[in-house]
Amino acid sequence: MVKAGIIGATGYAGAELVRILLGHKEVEIQWYGSRSYIEEKYARVYRNMFQLVEDSCLDDNIAELAKQVDVIFTATPQGFLAGVLTEEILQHTKVVDLSADYRLKDVGVYEAWYQIHHKSPQFLDEAVYGLCEINREQVKQARLVANPGCYTTCSILTAYPLVKEGLIDPDTLIVDAKSGTSGAGRGAKLPNLFCEVNENIKAYGVASHRHTPEIEEQLGYAAGKPVTINFTPHLVPMNRGILATEYASLKEVWRPGGRVAYPDAAQVREVYQKYYGKEYFIRILEDGVCPETKWVEGSNFVDIGFQIDKRTGRIILMGAIDNLVKGAAGQAVQNMNLMFGFPEQEGLCLVPVFP
Repeated sequence: MVKAGIIGATGYAGAELVRILLGHKEVEIQWYGSRSYIEEKYARVYRNMFQLVEDSCLDDNIAELAKQVDVIFTATPQGFLAGVLTEEILQHTKVVDLSADYRLKDVGVYEAWYQIHHKSPQFLDEAVYGLCEINREQVKQARLVANPGCYTTCSILTAYPLVKEGLIDPDTLIVDAKSGTSGAGRGAKLPNLFCEVNENIKAYGVASHRHTPEIEEQLGYAAGKPVTINFTPHLVPMNRGILATEYASLKEVWRPGGRVAYPDAAQVREVYQKYYGKEYFIRILEDGVCPETKWVEGSNFVDIGFQIDKRTGRIILMGAIDNLVKGAAGQAVQNMNLMFGFPEQEGLCLVPVFP
């Protein structure tokens, strides 16, 4: 059995890690780390764990934890792991970080967007960006994985094949995304109170959201050049889910007979099948079917659909995920499975919950 420790176990992503790992055949949770609830029974913090978890919460002493477990999940605010990670820790254990501390390779970009001084940039080159469907082989060899953000997971996977194959102009890409309130975390914040969120939808982080450079960096690797996008997130009154609607200009491609024209739906679908046809967790929907968050809730699936607008020469891409599963804890477990050689679906064959 692989022994796992979770720091940040009482946040929403940490709690989702607990839920998933309790159903994992190869993992035993040794450490429920929570600075806010030290020595308090975990099942008192999350009553759904009554008679399922008997342990009490411990502190966030990662150096001590590293000596006791094989893998550490850090579901912590930005800056925590970067402030405590050492070579000695990584010599003892593997780490999957759910924060943004090691997602961006350019420390200057990280510090500019997150307004935090990065205290361990020496690990940036080593850290593997844990988007499993794209970086699977690198993840298998990693001892430090940067688990992607929720918005970024949905946005990147939805557009990646078309950027990689040059079917769209990535610099025309506009990502309009909506998220449930759990994406903002469990802390008490005025904008997330029921009366503020209910019967309301609002944009936030307009032209300034911190996931923007992450999306640009990863799509830039696919395009083979720097990419600049517009990304606008919105908060909607639901618990879980992200829906990303993305717009981009199609690029002309060669057709049989030497003609140059925009790609058609069959070519787009062929490209998606090329990259995702064998991916269990990515579902390319039938023509005319649009993704909905309710059909992925509670699961590690990504649902993707598209529609070509011949009138404007643009394509509309749509992706849906559960922000706490594929957008956080589920993807972290998927990364762990790869790191330890387990079947990638182990613990993650979660049927979407409905209603």
